[in-house]
Amino acid sequence: MSSPKPSGNPVATRVAGPATPGPGAVATLHPLGLDQVRLDGGGLLGQWRRRNAGQTLPHCLARLESSGNLDNLRAAAGEAGKEFAGMWFADSDVYKTLEAALWELAAPGSDPDMPGPASPGTRPNGREPAAPGSDPAVSGAGPRLRKFVDDTAALLARAQQADGYLNSYFTVAEPDQRWRKPVWSHELYCAGHLIQAAVAAGRTGACPGLVEVARRFADLLVERFSQVEEVCGHPEIETALAELYRLTGHRPYLDLARRFLDLRGRGLLEHGRFGPRYHQDHVPPREAREVTGHSVRQLYLLAGMVDVAVETGDGALLEASRRLWDDAVRTRTYVTGAHGSRHRDEAYGDPYELPPDRAYAETCASIAAFQVSWRLLLATGEARYADEMERVLHNAVAAAVSADGRHFFYSNPLHLRTGHTNAGEESAGHRLPWYSCACCPPNIARLMASLPAYLATGDATGLQLHLYAGATIEAGPATVRVRTDYPWQGRVELTVSAPEQWTLALRVPSWCASYSVLIDGEPAPASVDAGYLRLTGAWGESTSVVLDLGMPARQVRPHPRVDAARGCVALARGPLVYCLEQHDLPESVVLEDVRLDTGGPLEAVSTHPIPIVITASGAALDVTGTPLYTTDRHASSAAPLRLIAVPYFLWGNRGQGPMRVWLPAADTP
Repeated sequence: MSSPKPSGNPVATRVAGPATPGPGAVATLHPLGLDQVRLDGGGLLGQWRRRNAGQTLPHCLARLESSGNLDNLRAAAGEAGKEFAGMWFADSDVYKTLEAALWELAAPGSDPDMPGPASPGTRPNGREPAAPGSDPAVSGAGPRLRKFVDDTAALLARAQQADGYLNSYFTVAEPDQRWRKPVWSHELYCAGHLIQAAVAAGRTGACPGLVEVARRFADLLVERFSQVEEVCGHPEIETALAELYRLTGHRPYLDLARRFLDLRGRGLLEHGRFGPRYHQDHVPPREAREVTGHSVRQLYLLAGMVDVAVETGDGALLEASRRLWDDAVRTRTYVTGAHGSRHRDEAYGDPYELPPDRAYAETCASIAAFQVSWRLLLATGEARYADEMERVLHNAVAAAVSADGRHFFYSNPLHLRTGHTNAGEESAGHRLPWYSCACCPPNIARLMASLPAYLATGDATGLQLHLYAGATIEAGPATVRVRTDYPWQGRVELTVSAPEQWTLALRVPSWCASYSVLIDGEPAPASVDAGYLRLTGAWGESTSVVLDLGMPARQVRPHPRVDAARGCVALARGPLVYCLEQHDLPESVVLEDVRLDTGGPLEAVSTHPIPIVITASGAALDVTGTPLYTTDRHASSAAPLRLIAVPYFLWGNRGQGPMRVWLPAADTP
């Protein structure tokens, strides 16, 4: 890609999605609007988004009511005499669900009555909007989501104090402690999620009242925090304020976001038992050389760093963001794309400290990693960021949601041992319908609702396709229809209607060793340039392009310094990581006794209901009578075994039981 430059607004959009750079931002790629990308159902992404609309979002709405989150706000408004319920940052779950509902309502066909910020009822190219009800799962949820948005925005306006302050915990439970607990209060964290929901409201045109509520609060933040040297113990406000600046053009919001970044690392927080690294308060962000501490905090801070960097043209800040991303991905990220190896403080460990059975791998960290990679992709145009988006989305994020869309993992281990004992919600061996700290389910909902925004970027000169799914994409003068069963199959069929000298860039994932391209049925000479296959020519009204990505099953080996996985391999196919479950082993075989024949064949087999499993040769050790420790090399007999590996994201959907991603090689004792 070319060097970053001011992004301008090359393709008019009616509904801008998350993290859309402003007109003067220094960025390489230009996001498309949510109304320009329609997921049509082919492939996993469309299926996940429909499930989110039909199951996950309604589930979140019901839980916000039954868990007391909405009653907390009613109490803050003086309308309920109940004590505060749940975590002190419970408001943030309401705001994330609001954001999810707003992105969902922005999808074509979900809510025919929802206006946009420009020309209600028409699309930017003058075509009529999609017919209401074209997606039953989405359109069926529309009225309920609309009512939730309207009712909740009105409730927030009533709960907001005269000066703009809005936080139900510090209004109801500790009114005399407002702004006095910056380390743990999460006041700015909650404000950030309110602002992000308001940005969704403003970009979709769905709820102007919510924008007004958020701006009143943001104006209070500018007034107060421009005068004092304080930061929040949990980053999130930085990226939110940058987004609010993008929506409104009001420069003080961006200036405050930058101020928070400049103040961080100066030891302003009382660090308590976890120390300053937990809060990323040990060194200024521009000087940091490695990711540290609480993984969600670190990644939200990184998102804010990228947002501020591209809006201000701060090259040093962008370079620091890239350096920290590199450190995380090269030395502290699980093969599934998950982040965070320590349960004690939900944190990154030392370099290469990636124990599969003790992986914390919080779902919110995976979502945050996706968001950071998206921002870096827009800023730089480098394919490696899209590769990482694909990996974490198809594995770590996807595994956090059950097949029914109503049960969730908080932490995501890569090995659940035989005899595992649940040690609380965050280390449960199965998905739960909700959590006392319920940050993850609504975070999943807002990501899945906004998925169309992340598929492609484009301008008047071309389209860049980053994630593959069945979709219809309208970008300026061009329309591209995508048909695929990705990631089960590597074949991606596109029908392109575009002018001459328009470039279609298709990402060739880093895991792909072979590919082929057909244009109108004829082989096309093509080579990969910086991770993308670039096709330029006279397209006409209906040009056929077929990209076929080779997807053989493969073995993945860990870095030699990853001690916890030494002597093991993982199985993968396409972007999907696979695992073994006890469910697919003979009853007499213990999962930990299984060994993989790394010299044997791997075969991708079509099955039902799992579309593709990987079969392999292995053996089951007989360790009867083997002492826990011995001076002799273990010499156990082994019985041949046919192994069946399933996609990691589907584990735990056939009942509880042991699972592992990293498989010991047959020559490993």
